[in-house]
Amino acid sequence: MTTSNAKIYPLEIKLHQSSKLLEIKFNNLTECMLSCEFLRVYSPSAEVRGHGPGQETLQIHKENVGIENIEPIGQYAIKLTFSDGHNTGIYSWDYLYELAATYDVLWEEYLRKLSIAGIQRTKKDVE
Repeated sequence: MTTSNAKIYPLEIKLHQSSKLLEIKFNNLTECMLSCEFLRVYSPSAEVRGHGPGQETLQIHKENVGIENIEPIGQYAIKLTFSDGHNTGIYSWDYLYELAATYDVLWEEYLRKLSIAGIQRTKKDVE
């Protein structure tokens, strides 16, 4: 995350359907490619995050999920509709940037939680 007061926002958001990657270019020159699976399992919705600490629900079998629609929410966020029907998360620019900045740590945490739960991913990890 940045420590300055400058507002970070995406200059470009592009969905790559075949690879199931969302490409984001931010105004501070940060660029990232976030998988649809990653965005789905880290959805900011109450369904995924719960209503407080410790209420998170581990999302499983999301390896092949795609994004079917990207809807702008004002000038501060997007709403993603996933191929599994999930569409309740509002991804603010700050949250998208946080996901991009902490991707490696969050991805490893997700894989660790799956392993602890005894869940195997059905798609080869290409990260």
